[in-house]
Amino acid sequence: MSDLTLVSRYLKPYRRQFVLAALCAFAEATLELCIPFVMASIVDVGVATGDMGLVLALGARMVALAAVAGALGMGYARFSAQVAMGFGAGLREAEYAHVQDFAFSNLDDFDTSSLVTRMTTDVTVIQNALVMGFRPMLRGPVMLVCGLIIACTMSAKLAVVFFVILPALACALALIVHHVAPLFGSMQHAMDQLNDALQEDLVAIRAIKAYVREGYVAERFEQVNARLANAATRTFRTAVINTPVFTLSMNVASVALLWFGGQMIMAGEMGVGTLTGFMSYVLLIMNSLMMISNVFLLLARAVTSIHRVSEVLREKPAIESPAHGIDHVDTGDVAFRDVSFKYSPTAEKDVLSHVSLHFAPGSTVGVLGATGSGKTSLVQLMARLYDASSGTVEVGGHDVRQYDLAALRDGVGIVLQKNVLFTGTVRDNLRWGNAAATDEELLRACQLACADEFLDRIGGLDADLGHGGGNVSGGQKQRLCIARTLLKHPRVLVFDDSTSACDMATDARIRENLAQLTDVTKVVIAQRVASVMDADQIVVLEDGRVHATGTHEELLQTDDIYRELYESQVGGTAETSAVVSAAGPAAPTGPTAPASTPATTRKEVTDAR
Repeated sequence: MSDLTLVSRYLKPYRRQFVLAALCAFAEATLELCIPFVMASIVDVGVATGDMGLVLALGARMVALAAVAGALGMGYARFSAQVAMGFGAGLREAEYAHVQDFAFSNLDDFDTSSLVTRMTTDVTVIQNALVMGFRPMLRGPVMLVCGLIIACTMSAKLAVVFFVILPALACALALIVHHVAPLFGSMQHAMDQLNDALQEDLVAIRAIKAYVREGYVAERFEQVNARLANAATRTFRTAVINTPVFTLSMNVASVALLWFGGQMIMAGEMGVGTLTGFMSYVLLIMNSLMMISNVFLLLARAVTSIHRVSEVLREKPAIESPAHGIDHVDTGDVAFRDVSFKYSPTAEKDVLSHVSLHFAPGSTVGVLGATGSGKTSLVQLMARLYDASSGTVEVGGHDVRQYDLAALRDGVGIVLQKNVLFTGTVRDNLRWGNAAATDEELLRACQLACADEFLDRIGGLDADLGHGGGNVSGGQKQRLCIARTLLKHPRVLVFDDSTSACDMATDARIRENLAQLTDVTKVVIAQRVASVMDADQIVVLEDGRVHATGTHEELLQTDDIYRELYESQVGGTAETSAVVSAAGPAAPTGPTAPASTPATTRKEVTDAR
């Protein structure tokens, strides 16, 4: 399916207005073509014979024609606006809805800034082409063809001037459009880069101010802004050449017609009124050519935007719900059966390689590993945010690919590594987990996530969180995100380093509260050994493979990586483990490294995908 066909389907709801706009434009052009013919009769007949009654009658006819043409022009403006604005709104809505169906792998193919540009600037370009180009696209050919026919009828000799100039104009137009069309694509790409820089700078404005980097980001923005300005300059510098070319052609045609027409009048072969009317048709014909050239330029830019929009609409979601998929997750049983995974089919190395694990229902599982070991990738497969490249991931005894996506993701709740809150109140954000939750349920979830400790200070459930949750700290944001996920009542609950901004005492209280959920399988990705040492099973990943599994005591005895992490963070040795465990994870026997381990450890303990 061509790009134009793909996009044109969104015009179907406005077919009636589209047809009415076309009829108005066609009728308006036809009436305007009649006016110079009437004017020629006034000069050659009414004025020449001194018949004022005829002059007034023909003048009234001209006024009536102009009035009707004006009314038709207003009708066209109304109907075309309805078509263009409705079409643009429908196209944006379709793009947005389609993006919502994208899997993470689809979103990896598009920059966020590019998607924003495609839904805003590109759709606006298409709208403008429809509003500003539809009328001249209809009027231009009608006025050109009819004007040439009438001009030939009035004087075939003078009409030869048109047939000499028109081919030259057509060649000039073709060259301009051919050269400028690729430049519009470059300009839109520069717009993507500008939006990317602007979005990043505005999101990170607090960090920019904290590091006093305003000058650096201003210089960087100036560079991308200059690239857009240069691309636009190159594009429109070529596009505007059509105006002087057509002005020159119009002036040459006018001089030639006056020269030859004057000679024909002197020879008695033509009347003054006929030449006056003929000159009016010159203006109409040349204006029609100017309209056609502008339409081609508009279409050249619109075609680029149509292609960019079509790329989004044509992108097929990599993950879709199966027909008649399972609509409920019964248990928290999780199994990985020889699972391998890579983000791109062309990647040389797997992110996860031959992973086989089993998490019993209701158990607590800790996942540790160095940066890039595949911890986040592992848990994303459970909610089918990505599909395994090979092997099988099972939840509740069924392959995750057999579930309806909404049911699976309700059954597998993930507190993401990057916490996201939305503009609005605490209540609004918590109800993302359960839109029908009562205030009692919201407060219970906040209590389990230890968010009740600060809720009253910020204004309770009706507290305004600001844009992106900017009115709360990182730790508070994490706890609200945990509460939001708890409201889904999932069978499997995944914490992707979701308490990293909380102090160890709060972390311990959250784990103690979550231990009450005996029917929920809890998977905890953490930086700190203390956060997972009381888990029923601990998984140590290394370079995408399962290095070791077991309890805290078992791994201290059998796994060097886990032992080194424990000793570097807790500050004791394997022999002191029993004492530390008895004291509780919230009261470590030595200093804790919040984000990384000393150089003596084998791996830096941070969390990344």
